[in-house]
Amino acid sequence: MQKQNLILLASVLLSFGTCSATVTLPRYITDNMIVQQNSTLTVKGHAAPGSEVSVKAGWDSKTGKTRADADGNFTLRLATPAAGGPYSIIFTDKDGATTVENVLSGEVWLCSGQSNMEFPVQGWSTVMDHDLVVATAHHPDIRLLQVRKTTAFSPREDVEVNGGGWQICSSASMADFSAIAYLFACELAEKLKVPVGVIDTTWGGTPAEAWTSAQALGAVPGFENELADMKAAGYNADAIKATYRARLADWMRLATSSTDDFNKAVMQTGSGWAQISAPGYWELNGLPGLDGIVWLQRSIDIPSEDAGKSITLSFRAIDDEDETYFNGVLVGKGSGYDTPRSYTVPGSAVRAGANVITIKISDFGGEGGIAPGAAEVRTAHSALPLDGQWQYMVQSDFSKLPPKPVDPNSSSYPSVLYNAMLSPLSAMPVKGVLWYQGCANVGRAGQYEPLFKALINDWRSLWGREMPFYFVQLAGFLEPKAVQPDSEWAALRNAQAQALELDNTAMAVAADLGNPADIHPKNKQDVAHRLALIALNRDYGADCVYEAPRCVSVKRSGNGIELKFDGPVAPTTSAITGFIIAGKDGNFTTASPEQPDDRTIILRSHAVGAPVYVKYNWADYPQGNLYGPTGLPVAPFANDK
Repeated sequence: MQKQNLILLASVLLSFGTCSATVTLPRYITDNMIVQQNSTLTVKGHAAPGSEVSVKAGWDSKTGKTRADADGNFTLRLATPAAGGPYSIIFTDKDGATTVENVLSGEVWLCSGQSNMEFPVQGWSTVMDHDLVVATAHHPDIRLLQVRKTTAFSPREDVEVNGGGWQICSSASMADFSAIAYLFACELAEKLKVPVGVIDTTWGGTPAEAWTSAQALGAVPGFENELADMKAAGYNADAIKATYRARLADWMRLATSSTDDFNKAVMQTGSGWAQISAPGYWELNGLPGLDGIVWLQRSIDIPSEDAGKSITLSFRAIDDEDETYFNGVLVGKGSGYDTPRSYTVPGSAVRAGANVITIKISDFGGEGGIAPGAAEVRTAHSALPLDGQWQYMVQSDFSKLPPKPVDPNSSSYPSVLYNAMLSPLSAMPVKGVLWYQGCANVGRAGQYEPLFKALINDWRSLWGREMPFYFVQLAGFLEPKAVQPDSEWAALRNAQAQALELDNTAMAVAADLGNPADIHPKNKQDVAHRLALIALNRDYGADCVYEAPRCVSVKRSGNGIELKFDGPVAPTTSAITGFIIAGKDGNFTTASPEQPDDRTIILRSHAVGAPVYVKYNWADYPQGNLYGPTGLPVAPFANDK
C-alpha cells in the first residue's frame, strides 16, 4: 500500500512538472551573469502562449509587463543600473516564475576571432606562466560566458553555451576560457573597481567571412559563388551541400590535371623532383606559402628478419589530407591537419633491404606536410625513424587555380559563425568588441581590407550602435628574414591596419610577441595588457598611453630617406633594426639607420643611391626594435602601400 502511495505521489509531481511551463530565457541570460551598466537589456523569451509576462529586477521598484504572442514569444526591455549587485531578476507568466540569481551590473566585452583569441589559459595549449595564472584566478566579480562552437546558414534566435551559461571566475571555470579575454577582464576589474564580464565567442582556424553576415559579404568581392548557392538553395543545408559537392568535383579535376602516373614503388629523381626535410611543415623547409598537392618519397631499409611480415607506418599528423603507399601499395588515406596517422602495411608488400614510402599530401590552407613530431616504421623488432631528407615534387599549386570551393560543413563557410555564434547575442548590450583574427585570411590581403571593414560595420549595425572595436594585429610567425618585401603576413597586417580609418577603432600591435615556430605564441599577457590600455584610455578616461609614436613624414634627405615620428622612439639595442629601403625600381635591401634625434631616423644604403620607398617590420616574422617611451612597439608601416 505504501508503495502504491509513493507511485501516486510521483505521478502527481510529474504531472505538475509537465503542465508548469514557466518562462524560458535565452541561454545567455543565466545565474551569475553581468549586464552592461547604464544600458538596456532586451530579453526575447518564451512563455505560455497569450499569457501576461512580467519582469521584476532587484535594482528597480518597477514591474515591466508584456504579453506573449500566440506562439509564446515575448520581448521585454530592462534599463540596467550603475555598477553593483548582486541582484535577482524574476520573470513570471501564468504558470509560474523563473528567477535569475546573483546578477551583477558592470562592464561587458565581447571577445571574438580565431585560435589566438580562443587560446585557453590551460587546455589544448597553455598560456605563459599558466600555473601562476590559474592559481591566482579567484575573482568573484569577473564573470565568464563561453559560446559553444556551432554553425548555421541563417541567423539563429539563440546561442549554444558551455557550462550552462555564465560562470563565476575561479581556477576551475577559467582554465579553458580565452586567456586574452580573461586577462583583459582582470586588468579592467582591477583598475575600474567594477564587475567585468567577458564573452568568449571564438573558433580557431576560421576566416573573417565566416563571422560576417551574408548581406554584408555581398559588397566584398570573392564570395559570389557561396552567396548565390545559399540563396538558390533557400538556405537549406542539404541543398547547399549538394551544390558544393558538384563544385568540388569540378575543382579537383583542375587541381589534379597534371599527371601523377609514375611508379610509386621506385624512388624518383627526374625533372621536378628535389629534396626537402621532413617531418616538418614545408613552409619552413623551402616551400613558403604553398597550398597545393605535393608528393613525398623516401627509402627505408627493412631488416631481413622483418621481410614478409606486416609493419606499421606512424606519423604524428599529416596536414591536411594524404594517400600513403608502401612499395606502390596503397596502405592508407587520412584527413585532418592534427589527426595522427597509423597505417598497417601487409607483409606481402614488405621486402628485405630498400623499400619505398610514397605519400601524396593535399594542403588546403595554413601549414602543410608531415607535421613535426615522431614519424617511424614499426616492425616486430624495432622502430625505424623517418626523419631526414625526402624527395618531393609539387603536383599542383592551388594559388594558380580558382579558389577552392568552401565546404559548407566547415566553420569557414561564409556567414555561418555570424549566424550561430554572434547574431543571437545582439540583444545583450556590450561595451565593445575585442577581435584577434587574420591568420586564416593570410594570402588574401587585398580582399581582407574591405572584408574587415565590412565586418566591423556589420557588427555595429547588428547592435545598433558604433561600439568600440579594438583588434590585435597579427604576431610574427615563420622563418625570420631581413628582407621580405612581398611577405603575405606583412600584407595582411597592413590590411588590418586600414580598419583604423573607421571611427572608434584601435589596434594592439603584437608583431614583437610572436614565435617563428609556433603560430600560437604563449605570451597572451602582453596582448591583453595592450588591449586593456586602449580601453582604459579611450572608454574610461584613464591617463595611460596605448600606442607608440607613429611615422608622420617620409622625405628624401640627400642620398638617404628621412623619417619623422610624432613622438620619441628608441631601439632596444644599440643598433636600429627592421628597416628596408628601395629606389624607384622597387628592389629592397636592408638599410643603415642613423638617429640624429629621438623623433628622426635617416636611412641609407650603399646599394640604393636614391631611396624612395621604406618599409618597417615588413616580414612574416619581423625583427624591428623601435619602441615608444612606455615600452609599446612601433607599428609596422610602409610608404609604398
